[in-house]
Amino acid sequence: MKNAIPNPPLQASRITANASTGFKVTTADGRPARLAVVDDEGNVIEAGQDLAWAAWRVCVEVQENFWEGMGWLEVHTSPPGDPVLVERLMGKAA
Repeated sequence: MKNAIPNPPLQASRITANASTGFKVTTADGRPARLAVVDDEGNVIEAGQDLAWAAWRVCVEVQENFWEGMGWLEVHTSPPGDPVLVERLMGKAA
């Protein structure tokens, strides 16, 4: 299964993970770094440890769904179109 997923080399960063600590991100030379979500205009819209844990949670849930024979299920960090999240994001933009 894992051979079917791309594994591109990262030039400037390294990502490691284990089951108890989630993702760890560093620069290529070992300095601490953090995950970020960047929109198509290059704006960082979310970054940091909460993002890393949310991404890890999605990965774990997807793997559990696969093991339970429900690999076709999609996992979300929050309900799509969540009105609370939309309001929070729109308030930030205003």
